Amino acid sequence: MSPSTRVPTRILLALACAVLALPALAQPPAATPAYDVVSIKPNKSGTGMMRVSIANDGYSGTNVSLKMLIQYAWKLQTQDQIAGVSGWADSSGFDVNAKMDADAVAELKKLSNDDASAARRMMMQRMLEESFHLKVHLEQREMQTYNLVVAKGGVKLKEADPNDTYANGFKGPDGIAHAGMMMMRANEFTGQGITMGALVAQLSNQMHRLVTDKTGLSGKYDIVLHYQSDFMRSDAADAGAPAETLPSLTTALEEQLGLKLESVKGPVETIVLFHVAQPTEN
Repeated sequence: MSPSTRVPTRILLALACAVLALPALAQPPAATPAYDVVSIKPNKSGTGMMRVSIANDGYSGTNVSLKMLIQYAWKLQTQDQIAGVSGWADSSGFDVNAKMDADAVAELKKLSNDDASAARRMMMQRMLEESFHLKVHLEQREMQTYNLVVAKGGVKLKEADPNDTYANGFKGPDGIAHAGMMMMRANEFTGQGITMGALVAQLSNQMHRLVTDKTGLSGKYDIVLHYQSDFMRSDAADAGAPAETLPSLTTALEEQLGLKLESVKGPVETIVLFHVAQPTEN
């Protein structure tokens, strides 16, 4: 759930010729619902723990970075698709709570799932523009990416039971363990009833590259993946601690899930910031 920063991994994308600069992003249409109440406060816990919950009536994030908010708002696979972020904007974590009123919730319920998700992202864009005074534009950049494919030995995935309520699983802020939930820790990724699309989104963050699903798998799966991240190896070495025996992420994917990452190159849409300001605590 951060590529260049470590928040997500501690809990829970050179042009060949020229850069194609697109016009500045359009403002959300007036008909798009807006959050009624927004609270953004610096997270000063120092724990590195992060949590995100998207409910019917809003968005809640604990110790989330600006990059994570931008990633959600523009539906980016990896934070490496975001350029122009530095200083506090690259390192600070925030506790964000954004709530809709009953009318906005009712309007979203009239939409299809895809349209409702798009409207929620537009709401987040509007919130970032208002709270962080964010201004961005889009560029297409040639980057190294990955395709996620089935390994030679075949998949080793457990299909989720649609009747499973995950009574013993990890729970959200509502105290309920839902299908579709994910948790990242320093050396473990757990998914409850998740799709390959959700998995590649997390792999994109961990690998610091865009990962595209080429598995052809359309089901939902219960996944527990144990691996050793590079920065944990560095931390252990700095502290004089013995090296962990867990495999790398790529090895763990093949051995534990029967999936493989293949390196490829292609154009990647990138969000470039040209203005951002520290939000006023509220």
